[in-house]
Amino acid sequence: MPPDDEAAARRFFESSFVPYALVSSDGPDNGLITGYYEPVIDGSRTQSGEYRYPIFGVPEDLITVDLAATNPDLRNLRLRGRIDGRRLVPYLSRGEIEARGVPAQVIAWTNDPVELFFLQVQGSGQVRLDSGERIRVGFADQNGHPYRSLGRYLIDRGELPLEQTSMQGIKTWAAANPAKLQEALNANPSYVFFREVPTSTDGPPGALGIPLTPGYSLAVDRRFVPLGAPVYLATTYPLSEDRLERMMAAQDTGGAIRGVVRADFYWGTGAEAGALAGRMRQQGRLWLMWPRGEPPPRSD
Repeated sequence: MPPDDEAAARRFFESSFVPYALVSSDGPDNGLITGYYEPVIDGSRTQSGEYRYPIFGVPEDLITVDLAATNPDLRNLRLRGRIDGRRLVPYLSRGEIEARGVPAQVIAWTNDPVELFFLQVQGSGQVRLDSGERIRVGFADQNGHPYRSLGRYLIDRGELPLEQTSMQGIKTWAAANPAKLQEALNANPSYVFFREVPTSTDGPPGALGIPLTPGYSLAVDRRFVPLGAPVYLATTYPLSEDRLERMMAAQDTGGAIRGVVRADFYWGTGAEAGALAGRMRQQGRLWLMWPRGEPPPRSD
Protein backbone atom coordinates (compact mmCIF):
# COMPACT_ATOMS: atom_id res chain seq x y z
CA MET A 1 0.00 0.00 0.00
CA PRO A 2 1.57 3.34 -1.05
CA PRO A 3 2.20 5.60 1.99
CA ASP A 4 0.13 8.47 0.55
CA ASP A 5 -2.86 6.39 -0.61
CA GLU A 6 -5.53 7.51 1.87
CA ALA A 7 -8.30 5.53 0.18
CA ALA A 8 -6.33 2.30 0.47
CA ALA A 9 -5.50 3.05 4.10
CA ARG A 10 -9.18 3.63 4.86
CA ARG A 11 -10.16 0.34 3.21
CA PHE A 12 -7.46 -1.49 5.17
CA PHE A 13 -8.59 -0.18 8.56
CA GLU A 14 -12.30 -0.62 7.81
CA SER A 15 -11.81 -4.22 6.71
CA SER A 16 -9.19 -5.29 9.27
CA PHE A 17 -10.12 -3.44 12.46
CA VAL A 18 -13.12 -2.82 14.70
CA PRO A 19 -13.41 0.56 16.49
CA TYR A 20 -14.11 0.50 20.23
CA ALA A 21 -15.07 3.81 21.81
CA LEU A 22 -12.96 4.54 24.88
CA VAL A 23 -15.38 5.57 27.62
CA SER A 24 -14.73 6.07 31.31
CA SER A 25 -16.99 4.05 33.60
CA ASP A 26 -17.52 7.06 35.86
CA GLY A 27 -17.59 9.93 33.41
CA PRO A 28 -18.48 11.20 29.92
CA ASP A 29 -17.18 9.77 26.67
CA ASN A 30 -14.93 12.79 26.06
CA GLY A 31 -11.75 13.69 27.87
CA LEU A 32 -8.71 15.95 27.96
CA ILE A 33 -6.34 16.03 24.98
CA THR A 34 -3.12 17.93 25.59
CA GLY A 35 -0.01 18.38 23.48
CA TYR A 36 3.67 17.72 23.92
CA TYR A 37 6.82 18.25 21.88
CA GLU A 38 10.58 17.84 21.85
CA PRO A 39 12.15 21.00 23.32
CA VAL A 40 15.58 22.29 22.35
CA ILE A 41 17.38 23.90 25.28
CA ASP A 42 20.82 25.45 25.74
CA GLY A 43 23.47 23.56 27.67
CA SER A 44 27.09 22.63 28.24
CA ARG A 45 29.06 19.52 29.09
CA THR A 46 30.88 21.60 31.72
CA GLN A 47 29.42 23.21 34.84
CA SER A 48 29.93 26.97 35.09
CA GLY A 49 28.38 30.07 36.60
CA GLU A 50 25.99 30.23 33.66
CA TYR A 51 25.38 26.52 33.17
CA ARG A 52 24.66 25.27 36.68
CA TYR A 53 21.45 23.24 36.50
CA PRO A 54 22.15 19.51 36.02
CA ILE A 55 20.41 17.15 33.62
CA PHE A 56 20.74 13.98 35.67
CA GLY A 57 21.09 10.41 34.50
CA VAL A 58 19.60 7.60 36.59
CA PRO A 59 20.87 7.73 40.20
CA GLU A 60 22.98 4.84 41.43
CA ASP A 61 20.80 4.46 44.54
CA LEU A 62 17.43 4.40 42.75
CA ILE A 63 15.75 1.00 43.20
CA THR A 64 12.78 -0.11 41.10
CA VAL A 65 10.45 -2.81 42.43
CA ASP A 66 8.30 -4.55 39.82
CA LEU A 67 5.25 -5.86 41.67
CA ALA A 68 4.17 -8.15 38.82
CA ALA A 69 6.47 -10.83 40.23
CA THR A 70 4.25 -11.14 43.31
CA ASN A 71 0.86 -10.15 41.88
CA PRO A 72 0.08 -10.25 38.13
CA ASP A 73 -2.78 -7.79 38.67
CA LEU A 74 -0.15 -5.16 39.51
CA ARG A 75 1.90 -5.66 36.35
CA ASN A 76 1.86 -1.95 35.44
CA LEU A 77 2.72 -0.78 38.96
CA ARG A 78 6.36 -0.20 39.87
CA LEU A 79 7.64 1.22 43.11
CA ARG A 80 10.76 3.37 43.24
CA GLY A 81 12.81 4.00 46.34
CA ARG A 82 16.22 3.81 47.99
CA ILE A 83 17.76 1.82 50.81
CA ASP A 84 17.95 3.52 54.22
CA GLY A 85 19.55 1.09 56.65
CA ARG A 86 17.46 -2.06 56.32
CA ARG A 87 14.39 -0.30 54.90
CA LEU A 88 13.25 0.57 51.39
CA VAL A 89 12.02 4.16 51.61
CA PRO A 90 10.49 6.49 48.99
CA TYR A 91 13.00 8.14 46.71
CA LEU A 92 13.82 11.82 47.08
CA SER A 93 11.20 14.35 45.94
CA ARG A 94 11.97 17.18 43.53
CA GLY A 95 12.62 19.61 46.37
CA GLU A 96 14.99 17.18 48.07
CA ILE A 97 16.85 16.50 44.82
CA GLU A 98 17.21 20.22 44.14
CA ALA A 99 18.57 20.78 47.66
CA ARG A 100 20.79 17.69 48.01
CA GLY A 101 21.56 16.39 44.55
CA VAL A 102 21.73 12.69 43.69
CA PRO A 103 24.56 10.20 43.01
CA ALA A 104 24.14 10.23 39.25
CA GLN A 105 26.00 11.10 36.09
CA VAL A 106 25.31 14.62 34.85
CA ILE A 107 24.66 14.36 31.12
CA ALA A 108 24.86 18.13 30.62
CA TRP A 109 24.27 21.40 32.43
CA THR A 110 21.69 23.99 31.41
CA ASN A 111 21.23 27.65 32.22
CA ASP A 112 17.49 27.80 32.87
CA PRO A 113 15.62 25.86 35.59
CA VAL A 114 12.27 26.48 33.92
CA GLU A 115 13.43 25.04 30.59
CA LEU A 116 14.83 22.05 32.51
CA PHE A 117 11.48 21.61 34.29
CA PHE A 118 9.60 21.54 31.00
CA LEU A 119 12.19 19.19 29.51
CA GLN A 120 11.22 16.79 32.29
CA VAL A 121 7.52 17.34 31.68
CA GLN A 122 7.98 16.55 27.96
CA GLY A 123 10.13 13.51 28.76
CA SER A 124 12.72 14.02 26.01
CA GLY A 125 14.49 16.78 24.17
CA GLN A 126 17.61 18.11 22.55
CA VAL A 127 20.42 20.05 24.21
CA ARG A 128 22.19 22.67 22.08
CA LEU A 129 25.69 22.67 23.58
CA ASP A 130 27.91 25.72 23.76
CA SER A 131 30.44 23.75 21.68
CA GLY A 132 28.02 23.78 18.74
CA GLU A 133 27.13 20.11 19.15
CA ARG A 134 23.58 18.86 19.71
CA ILE A 135 22.71 15.87 21.84
CA ARG A 136 19.37 14.16 22.41
CA VAL A 137 18.18 12.99 25.81
CA GLY A 138 15.32 10.58 26.43
CA PHE A 139 13.34 9.43 29.43
CA ALA A 140 15.28 6.87 31.49
CA ASP A 141 13.44 6.71 34.83
CA GLN A 142 11.50 8.71 37.37
CA ASN A 143 11.68 9.18 41.15
CA GLY A 144 8.34 7.48 41.85
CA HIS A 145 6.48 10.57 43.06
CA PRO A 146 3.18 11.55 41.40
CA TYR A 147 3.06 14.31 38.82
CA ARG A 148 1.43 17.52 40.05
CA SER A 149 0.46 20.28 37.63
CA LEU A 150 2.39 23.52 37.99
CA GLY A 151 -0.45 25.33 36.24
CA ARG A 152 -2.97 24.03 38.82
CA TYR A 153 -0.64 25.12 41.65
CA LEU A 154 -0.48 28.67 40.24
CA ILE A 155 -4.27 28.78 39.76
CA ASP A 156 -4.98 27.58 43.30
CA ARG A 157 -2.74 30.30 44.74
CA GLY A 158 -4.19 33.08 42.63
CA GLU A 159 -0.95 33.59 40.71
CA LEU A 160 -2.47 32.97 37.26
CA PRO A 161 -5.99 32.66 35.84
CA LEU A 162 -6.87 29.44 34.05
CA GLU A 163 -6.65 30.98 30.58
CA GLN A 164 -2.99 31.96 31.15
CA THR A 165 -1.72 28.58 32.37
CA SER A 166 -0.27 27.52 29.03
CA MET A 167 3.43 26.71 28.95
CA GLN A 168 4.08 30.17 27.55
CA GLY A 169 2.04 31.82 30.32
CA ILE A 170 3.86 29.87 33.02
CA LYS A 171 7.25 30.86 31.57
CA THR A 172 6.19 34.52 31.59
CA TRP A 173 5.09 34.20 35.23
CA ALA A 174 8.39 32.55 36.17
CA ALA A 175 10.43 35.35 34.61
CA ALA A 176 8.43 37.91 36.60
CA ASN A 177 8.53 35.99 39.91
CA PRO A 178 12.04 34.56 40.47
CA ALA A 179 11.66 34.61 44.27
CA LYS A 180 8.60 32.33 44.07
CA LEU A 181 9.91 30.06 41.33
CA GLN A 182 11.62 27.26 43.27
CA GLU A 183 8.69 26.77 45.65
CA ALA A 184 6.36 26.56 42.64
CA LEU A 185 8.55 24.04 40.84
CA ASN A 186 8.82 21.92 43.98
CA ALA A 187 5.02 21.67 44.11
CA ASN A 188 5.50 18.95 41.48
CA PRO A 189 7.43 16.29 43.45
CA SER A 190 7.96 14.16 40.33
CA TYR A 191 11.47 14.25 38.86
CA VAL A 192 12.60 12.69 35.58
CA PHE A 193 16.04 11.22 34.92
CA PHE A 194 17.43 10.99 31.39
CA ARG A 195 19.70 8.96 29.18
CA GLU A 196 21.59 10.16 26.15
CA VAL A 197 20.19 8.68 22.95
CA PRO A 198 21.54 8.78 19.40
CA THR A 199 20.85 12.01 17.56
CA SER A 200 19.31 11.47 14.14
CA THR A 201 16.91 13.14 11.75
CA ASP A 202 14.11 10.95 13.14
CA GLY A 203 12.02 12.00 16.13
CA PRO A 204 12.75 11.15 19.75
CA PRO A 205 12.04 7.55 20.83
CA GLY A 206 8.72 6.94 22.55
CA ALA A 207 7.89 4.26 25.11
CA LEU A 208 8.23 1.56 22.43
CA GLY A 209 11.73 2.73 21.48
CA ILE A 210 10.40 3.79 18.06
CA PRO A 211 10.86 7.41 16.87
CA LEU A 212 7.75 9.52 17.32
CA THR A 213 6.04 11.01 14.26
CA PRO A 214 4.89 14.65 14.54
CA GLY A 215 1.13 14.88 14.29
CA TYR A 216 0.55 11.12 14.38
CA SER A 217 1.95 9.82 17.69
CA LEU A 218 -0.07 9.77 20.91
CA ALA A 219 0.92 9.30 24.53
CA VAL A 220 -1.74 7.26 26.33
CA ASP A 221 -2.41 5.50 29.61
CA ARG A 222 -1.17 1.99 28.88
CA ARG A 223 -3.51 0.54 31.52
CA PHE A 224 -6.36 1.15 29.08
CA VAL A 225 -4.75 1.50 25.64
CA PRO A 226 -2.17 -1.06 24.47
CA LEU A 227 1.02 0.53 23.17
CA GLY A 228 1.36 0.12 19.43
CA ALA A 229 -2.39 0.13 18.79
CA PRO A 230 -4.00 2.46 16.23
CA VAL A 231 -6.25 5.03 17.89
CA TYR A 232 -8.70 7.33 16.13
CA LEU A 233 -8.72 10.82 17.64
CA ALA A 234 -11.48 13.41 17.28
CA THR A 235 -10.69 16.81 18.82
CA THR A 236 -9.92 20.39 17.72
CA TYR A 237 -6.77 22.39 17.09
CA PRO A 238 -5.35 24.48 19.96
CA LEU A 239 -7.38 27.64 20.67
CA SER A 240 -9.61 26.83 17.71
CA GLU A 241 -12.92 25.32 16.68
CA ASP A 242 -11.28 23.68 13.64
CA ARG A 243 -11.63 19.91 13.76
CA LEU A 244 -8.57 17.72 14.23
CA GLU A 245 -9.60 14.16 13.40
CA ARG A 246 -7.18 11.45 12.29
CA MET A 247 -5.76 7.99 12.88
CA MET A 248 -2.92 8.05 15.42
CA ALA A 249 -0.51 5.50 16.89
CA ALA A 250 -0.31 4.89 20.65
CA GLN A 251 3.47 5.07 20.96
CA ASP A 252 4.19 6.80 24.24
CA THR A 253 3.21 7.30 27.87
CA GLY A 254 3.50 10.16 30.38
CA GLY A 255 3.24 10.76 34.10
CA ALA A 256 0.33 13.17 33.62
CA ILE A 257 -1.52 10.93 31.15
CA ARG A 258 -3.87 9.05 33.46
CA GLY A 259 -7.33 7.82 32.54
CA VAL A 260 -9.29 6.08 29.81
CA VAL A 261 -10.14 9.13 27.68
CA ARG A 262 -6.83 10.97 28.05
CA ALA A 263 -4.08 11.52 25.51
CA ASP A 264 -1.09 13.70 24.67
CA PHE A 265 -0.64 14.72 21.01
CA TYR A 266 2.98 14.86 19.79
CA TRP A 267 3.61 18.01 17.73
CA GLY A 268 7.30 17.66 16.85
CA THR A 269 10.58 19.43 17.67
CA GLY A 270 11.40 23.04 18.44
CA ALA A 271 9.71 26.35 19.19
CA GLU A 272 6.86 26.15 16.67
CA ALA A 273 5.83 22.71 17.90
CA GLY A 274 6.19 23.97 21.47
CA ALA A 275 3.83 26.87 20.80
CA LEU A 276 1.13 24.46 19.61
CA ALA A 277 1.76 21.92 22.36
CA GLY A 278 1.78 24.53 25.10
CA ARG A 279 -1.64 25.87 24.07
CA MET A 280 -3.34 22.53 23.48
CA ARG A 281 -5.92 21.70 26.13
CA GLN A 282 -8.87 20.43 24.15
CA GLN A 283 -11.75 18.08 24.77
CA GLY A 284 -11.77 15.03 22.53
CA ARG A 285 -12.87 11.47 21.96
CA LEU A 286 -10.84 8.33 21.31
CA TRP A 287 -11.56 5.01 19.56
CA LEU A 288 -9.27 2.03 19.94
CA MET A 289 -8.85 0.19 16.63
CA TRP A 290 -8.58 -3.54 17.34
CA PRO A 291 -7.99 -6.42 14.89
CA ARG A 292 -11.26 -7.81 13.58
CA GLY A 293 -12.08 -11.20 15.06
CA GLU A 294 -9.89 -10.72 18.15
CA PRO A 295 -11.38 -10.13 21.63
CA PRO A 296 -10.77 -6.54 22.80
CA PRO A 297 -8.04 -6.10 25.40
CA ARG A 298 -8.92 -6.15 29.08
CA SER A 299 -8.14 -3.02 31.12
CA ASP A 300 -5.60 -3.57 33.91
